[in-house]
Amino acid sequence: MIKDNDSDNKKQGYVINIQPYSVHDGPGIRTIVFLKGCPLRCKWCSNPESQKKEPEITYNSSKCILGSGCTECLSLCSDDEIRKTDDNKIMIDRNIDKDPNIFANACPSKALSVYGKLMTVDEILKTVEKDSVFYSRSGGGLTISGGEPLNQPEFTIELLKTAKKRRMNTAIETCGYTDWDDLEQAMEFLDTVLFDIKCINEEKHKKFTGVSNGLIIDNFIKLCEKFPKLNKLVRTPVIPGFNDSEEDIKEIVDFINGKSNVSHELLAYHPLGRPKYEYLGRQYPMDDVKLDDEKMKKLRSIAESVNSNRDIFK
Repeated sequence: MIKDNDSDNKKQGYVINIQPYSVHDGPGIRTIVFLKGCPLRCKWCSNPESQKKEPEITYNSSKCILGSGCTECLSLCSDDEIRKTDDNKIMIDRNIDKDPNIFANACPSKALSVYGKLMTVDEILKTVEKDSVFYSRSGGGLTISGGEPLNQPEFTIELLKTAKKRRMNTAIETCGYTDWDDLEQAMEFLDTVLFDIKCINEEKHKKFTGVSNGLIIDNFIKLCEKFPKLNKLVRTPVIPGFNDSEEDIKEIVDFINGKSNVSHELLAYHPLGRPKYEYLGRQYPMDDVKLDDEKMKKLRSIAESVNSNRDIFK
């Protein structure tokens, strides 16, 4: 095994979670490292805890025992940073200036917790390597996700670089909204890139994600030109009222069709991340919209027309 540079191994980044045994985020069985921070604000985001780069305090009112006499979090506060409500719950000042771990560590019922923790490259890879036997048998490995991994570019690139030194298969999930120089550096240490293309229409993209798709489109074109042999899976989350028309999907298919080593996958909208918005003191933007099953089936048949190496994960 190649010995890594200690200073590089100690580079730190904000991590939300490390999830083993995934089979949907790259080839084989994989461990996903979710990093904090994203430049997009997609209305349907199922990981709102990944949007801000800094750690955030989260509150699950169903676990709170304030009504039974607990005042641990309140005793740590001044200036109404956390205050009691009339229904024996708490309200948190989301601009709180203290380390959120102070409150989470004091909460006996774990109603308060924190999304986001500083970890080193070495700490992460030691966790990932625990399941190396599954990677060798299945062709799996490490996938870095988020948020947007390249929102922490130096850390992500160092994590990928060190993983390759340790002979890991590597993949990244990216929205593509990042500096090309950072994306290009990351690609040097990747076996697979899972690249989101949500919509070709720039106005709609900006309305539903908060940013233009110009940089994303440009980066994907450069990616295909500079790294033609790299396995690329374009993923499109199908969102009711945003990109769930045949025209929307055909535009994406036309854009990616014929490009080298590109496969396409549609992901059906789901509201599974909705409770996290409440935990973070935010309102879920999508209300009660639903995706029609028959429509999704038809859209998938359109997406299947992308015929360039569709079996890259098999």
